[in-house]
Amino acid sequence: MRVAIAGAGAVGRSIAGELLENGHEVLLVDKAPTAISVERVPQAEWLLADACEITSLDEAALQRCNVVIAATGDDKVNLVVSLLAKTEYGVPRVVARVNNPKNEWLFNESWGVDVAVSTPRLMSALVEEAVSVGDLVRLLRFSHGDANLVELTLPADSSVAGTQISEINWPEDTSLVTIIRGNRVLTPHGEETLEPGDELLFVAAQAREEQLEDLLQARR
Repeated sequence: MRVAIAGAGAVGRSIAGELLENGHEVLLVDKAPTAISVERVPQAEWLLADACEITSLDEAALQRCNVVIAATGDDKVNLVVSLLAKTEYGVPRVVARVNNPKNEWLFNESWGVDVAVSTPRLMSALVEEAVSVGDLVRLLRFSHGDANLVELTLPADSSVAGTQISEINWPEDTSLVTIIRGNRVLTPHGEETLEPGDELLFVAAQAREEQLEDLLQARR
């Protein structure tokens, strides 16, 4: 997979390193000469250019990329890069960093964003996830379809604890994608029985989140 990352700061370089370790091709783009530190991520391609300029993106051959990540520290730049990547180059997957949570509402499909990652929101969600049992925690927002990645740790007295997945009447527009049980990551199947303490990850429409939480919470 070929990935272009706009922004070669600490965030961009960190993402690049992870992707390279997983065998992907990575191009880092930044307009600041001081950000071009080839020795820090020597396996990546580097381009000194303004990612908001069409000529720069032509040089980066963005049409050959499977994913574009807008990872600069400027929300305006990230929005422009996302829009150009999607509308001008047809990049299948565009991921954008949200620096200011007040701007999060802009990061949607209208601006070409498939997945918006807000570091403050993600950090607060992970804190909530660590201390909350029985409460639905929103981890990530997907622009298309108004869906979110949400998590809930099943309480011991949940109404569905001890029930097979196939026997649960799940709300519409929700999908159980992963069960984390201790050190194990389980792929859900119909005969799997949910256990107290299971960490359940769902992709769910925002309108269904409350219904899903009610289903999984403690018996009343």
